[in-house]
Amino acid sequence: MSGRTSVVLKSRTFSPLATAWTSPESIATFRTSEHFVPKSSTLLYREAREPSPGSPGAVSETIVVPSERAGLELDEFLCLQFPGCSKGYLRRQVRDGAILLDGIQAHPSQKLRHNQVLIVDFEEKKLPEPPHAPADVIPLLYEDDDVAVVLKPAGLAVEPERWARDKACLAGALLALARRRGGDVRAGSRGTGGSIEERFRAVHRLDKDTSGCLLVAKNLDAERTLRGAFEKGTVEKRYLALVEGEYPLKDGEEDTIELPLGPDSRRSGRMIVDEPHGKAARTLIRIVERFRGYSLLACHPITGRTHQIRVHLSAHGFPLVVDSVYGRRDVFLLSEIKNRYKPKLGKPERPLMDRLTLHAESLAFSQPSSCERVQVRAPLPKDLENTLRQLRKVRSLR
Repeated sequence: MSGRTSVVLKSRTFSPLATAWTSPESIATFRTSEHFVPKSSTLLYREAREPSPGSPGAVSETIVVPSERAGLELDEFLCLQFPGCSKGYLRRQVRDGAILLDGIQAHPSQKLRHNQVLIVDFEEKKLPEPPHAPADVIPLLYEDDDVAVVLKPAGLAVEPERWARDKACLAGALLALARRRGGDVRAGSRGTGGSIEERFRAVHRLDKDTSGCLLVAKNLDAERTLRGAFEKGTVEKRYLALVEGEYPLKDGEEDTIELPLGPDSRRSGRMIVDEPHGKAARTLIRIVERFRGYSLLACHPITGRTHQIRVHLSAHGFPLVVDSVYGRRDVFLLSEIKNRYKPKLGKPERPLMDRLTLHAESLAFSQPSSCERVQVRAPLPKDLENTLRQLRKVRSLR
């Protein structure tokens, strides 16, 4: 990135610190559990104004669009400038007139020109809490200049949950990464201040209790390309699903589940098979391993409907072993599969699995800039690995 720009805050001038950038390896090389690499940052020219009388906690700023961000849409520019705020929140502020472009109200999708002036007036008490980062490091499975693939653990939501916005989520980890990469030490706790050079965004979703590969775009062009690839069905996803029942497939055979899905009008957040009104949904199924009473399946969703694999398998008579919504259990115990199981005296039995028995094992996609095909694979999580080990011991078909 050429040249530095200055940041002006209350007539004091700061120069952004430049840190060394280690060039990424070949995009065909997967980097598992690697620590994040610091990257240099360029900050915006920014002037903070004093709060207006009678409006304590107000955030008032004048922002001049630098040349390197000319051409960005207004909402994308604001996402970089206020990374603790969601795009939806910022678009609402533009529509409500809290953000003016050259002194007049603008459209959130309006493209910016060099040296245009934004006037921002927020009431800080109304700002949403930025997403929180988890305490544990989220491993990188792969990274290049445009994309990253992270290993999402089970139990971590991708985006902040409406009913638990104070809980950690993956979006918080991505925001923390962008801040560290940018050397941001001035970021406000409510998402004001501390603009970032890159805003990492997950381009698809995994359920909170699903583990595995999650694809992240590191810039706007990559995000648009990858979202288009998902819409066209050129991103290949493979999930491992441990299900109840012995799925009637031979080695090398493939089954296809085609059932339209739609929201359940009676129960919020749930999906159902909806033949007359649902959206088309298709999942390919292959057998990976068989046990007495259970099967490990490889599932390839061709479409990307909410809860698609879970609903399709349940409707087909083979629900996930653990799925409190579409299945029959919320935990899986060794005592359920092992004859003459003896619990430890005075101690409750610890579940083999207490979350969805579903793991996003691999992703294959075209790198946005080079178009080279990249495949990334996530290792089995310990809980699923241990469960399969126990099934091989006590429910093997051999």
